[in-house]
Amino acid sequence: MIKSFARIAVAGAAVATVLTGTMSTAQATEVGVLDSNKTISLPGGQGTMTFIDDGDVFQVCDTKADGHGVAGRLIDNTYNEKIYIDDGGDAGCDKKGYDVGQSGSFQMQLSWNGGGGDVKSEWFNE
Repeated sequence: MIKSFARIAVAGAAVATVLTGTMSTAQATEVGVLDSNKTISLPGGQGTMTFIDDGDVFQVCDTKADGHGVAGRLIDNTYNEKIYIDDGGDAGCDKKGYDVGQSGSFQMQLSWNGGGGDVKSEWFNE
């Protein structure tokens, strides 16, 4: 009887160790996915919008000299615009900082000022 209890205790400890190791790996992976840069691009190479996680900076780049600029927006999950950035007609990209934090979700939206629909990112936070 004592040997049976000892075997059950050893088996239970082994299962707990495996489960704890699996959970730690899954949690580390999820954190890695959330803490990363994100980029969306307009079709035809017209422009990009990038979230740079190190410093919470948003960058909008007009990548095609076609006489039209591009505009990027960051909205929250209640569809309030948090930042607006436009770029075009000058060298380089335009940037703005905004701390997205861990509460709520945010979405980047990028549009070409020559018409057409928006390109949208997935919803994210840190």
